[in-house]
Amino acid sequence: MATVRKLYGSLNSPATLKVMACLFEHDLEFEFVPINLDAGEHKKKPFLYLNPFGQVPVFEDGDTKQFESRAIIRSMAYAYGKEGQELIYWDAKEQAMAAEWVDVEDHHFEPPASKLIHELLTKPKKGLFPNEEVVAEAEAKLAKVLDVYESVLSKFKYLASDKYTIADVLHLPNLHTLMEIPQAKKLIESRPQLKVWCSQILARPAWSKVLHMKEEAQV
Repeated sequence: MATVRKLYGSLNSPATLKVMACLFEHDLEFEFVPINLDAGEHKKKPFLYLNPFGQVPVFEDGDTKQFESRAIIRSMAYAYGKEGQELIYWDAKEQAMAAEWVDVEDHHFEPPASKLIHELLTKPKKGLFPNEEVVAEAEAKLAKVLDVYESVLSKFKYLASDKYTIADVLHLPNLHTLMEIPQAKKLIESRPQLKVWCSQILARPAWSKVLHMKEEAQV
């Protein structure tokens, strides 16, 4: 019997899209179960039985249930890595580099990126004005992070090495959205190595499949 996989989440959730991209990278069949965040479904039963913290996504892989997107992606990469195309390293010292950049994305990249997206994209869509002080602070923090990325990418094709890893996958949703914001796009395209890396990973077939799912859902 084939393993039943379900991804509970929202197509408006970067965390959900990260896991979805990883599923497509591994050519895994799955059922997407949409959770309406606007209606607060993630804070009610039965979803709270899946994740008591009330956050998306949740991934069911047969009898295994997982939440926290980065934990899901780590586990998936080890369980389903395609030979020669694994998104992790089997060598502990090499994997330490990829793990390091997973934490960088979590603690250094995503916080200022999310703030810029909220202020410059989410708020205007709701008819609200951005807080310019918050924008300036987030932009300055993100610029410093991207300077580090530019330096690393001048030595390697991808963040952890010359191999595409989960560290790169995790950046996809927020990078894609930042590129839709002129002010943020300029931060990326003004750094040549970063611009190349961004273009390469956003062109991944797996990410294109994620975007196709989003487009279909909006029809």
